[in-house]
Amino acid sequence: MSIQRPTLTELTDVVQRLGLEVTTPLLHEYAQILEAVWQAYDRLDGISTAPPALLYPRGSGQVPEKNLYNAWYVRTDIQGATTGKLAGKRVALKDNICLAGVPMMNGASTLQGYVPDIDATVATRVLDAAGQILGKAHCEFYCMSGSSHTNATGAVHNPRNPGHSTGGSSSGCAALIAAGEVDLGIGTDQGGSVRIPAAYSGIYGMKPTHGLIPYTGIMPIEMTLDHAGIMSANIADNALLLEVLAGADGLDPRQDRVVPTEAYTQALSRGCAGLRIGVVQEGFGHANSEADVDAAVRRAAALFQGLGARVEDISIPLHALGQAIWTPIAVEGITQLMRGYNYGSNWKGLYVESLMSAQQNWQSKAGQFPHDLKICLMAGEYAYASFGGQYYAKAQNAARQLRAAYDQHLQDFDVLIMPTVPLKAPKLPPIDASASDWVQRAVEMNANTAPFDVTGHPALSIPCGIAAGLPVGMMLVAREYNEATLYRIAHAFEQHIDWESLIS
Repeated sequence: MSIQRPTLTELTDVVQRLGLEVTTPLLHEYAQILEAVWQAYDRLDGISTAPPALLYPRGSGQVPEKNLYNAWYVRTDIQGATTGKLAGKRVALKDNICLAGVPMMNGASTLQGYVPDIDATVATRVLDAAGQILGKAHCEFYCMSGSSHTNATGAVHNPRNPGHSTGGSSSGCAALIAAGEVDLGIGTDQGGSVRIPAAYSGIYGMKPTHGLIPYTGIMPIEMTLDHAGIMSANIADNALLLEVLAGADGLDPRQDRVVPTEAYTQALSRGCAGLRIGVVQEGFGHANSEADVDAAVRRAAALFQGLGARVEDISIPLHALGQAIWTPIAVEGITQLMRGYNYGSNWKGLYVESLMSAQQNWQSKAGQFPHDLKICLMAGEYAYASFGGQYYAKAQNAARQLRAAYDQHLQDFDVLIMPTVPLKAPKLPPIDASASDWVQRAVEMNANTAPFDVTGHPALSIPCGIAAGLPVGMMLVAREYNEATLYRIAHAFEQHIDWESLIS
């Protein structure tokens, strides 16, 4: 098969976009020289890169007739192996995770109609472990919002209080777990998108160490921020799913060649006696912090003393700048990755070619983007063009200082604690909300969550109380690859304290 050759007019446009100086006679000569390049493309086009055969039969799924909280995108029923760790467990996948033959829209009207031709590694591992995938859960438009109002089909409602946000961007997974429709959800987290909905919805959300779970076959946002994470109704299921998902797959450049894993469920019975807990002062008292949220987390943190842990207040001043470090990485990184059709270049790993094709002409549909995505892209485009990526680079360099600040305290403490988010689940904005209100609701909650996407530390949100009838989330942070300690302390809290009785 031959690829389409550029016309001289198209080559002239390329020259102008690149700022090259090429005369008309020279352009004609260049066009002839380029023929050798296009012939290589022709030969490559003949090489088969067909996806692997699917091991587990499935249908294409369907939009459910009953979708009380608008949490499902597509319902299906894919049964995995006959035996395994996840036997009997019902799992939902966030709708930015590829599931072959099942539609995927990533919350975006611009991607409707796309059907992946591969299973993401996390989907394969669930099925190999005998899990049952019940479908794809709605998420926010391109996973860009920390609230649950930006999906192209409408808002995802919080089962604990419909009309309120369930949190984002893994909004559908949180709603389905809170409603009891599934046991487990696999979400993604670049600024808090697993932990935020966990906190708003009263469930458990683990963002593991960066790269612990392979991201292969998941639509990326920014590779240094991309985390796949686990959402569940209890800690034991969360640890069990991490045992299944963790480890290198040889295809994800976010992972080292050897990724340390362990039997996380074995940590559950160890209790938290003797553990040292640092309550990070800079995680409280943000400009938009709600007093009852801060009070609920402080009260819950103090309860660990009765479980045998040592609890102390500590100060990490750089945490207050964590969101500022995250912002250029997020806005510039997202913009540049989208310009590379959501994959970019200069890395080895599995590229989902069908997804790249579906995203190729996204700019022609960008008028459909919600306010928060438009604002992000405008900021990223301006900053990158004006400063040549220097602020992205400065933020990545500053990220090492931020990581070192946390690590210094994690030498003396096993776990750091702070509110997952500074506020309770707010009311969903109306569809005709002003741009300012729409964007504020999408980005108002990640001051504590975003820094740990930058540093890669494992962070777990657990429910720790009720305020004004809504759940409050407490975030636990540990050293890299020390997820077992987070499960250990969270399980002790879960087993000994009824969080729903802790009412503010």
